[in-house]
Amino acid sequence: MRKKIRNIRKQKQGIVIRDKMEKTVVVYEMTKVKHRYYGKSITKKKKYMVHDEKNISKNGDTVNIMEIRPVSKRKSWRLVSILKKSD
Repeated sequence: MRKKIRNIRKQKQGIVIRDKMEKTVVVYEMTKVKHRYYGKSITKKKKYMVHDEKNISKNGDTVNIMEIRPVSKRKSWRLVSILKKSD
């Protein structure tokens, strides 16, 4: 019998922009990519609803998040660690 290996989950970095909800923060991710044809640098932006069990992250913190099974309708990421605290 073979052992099942757990899939590698996606991880992203972003900045907390909203922390008013209970056990939830909104993380803003910005990535720079080059346009396929023109070669111009484009900034892509995305917001993620992130599960923060202990309510430890605050506005302006740089955080690391990981994909998980859905916790609610729009929340399927969880807080892994805080990389940089805001002042």
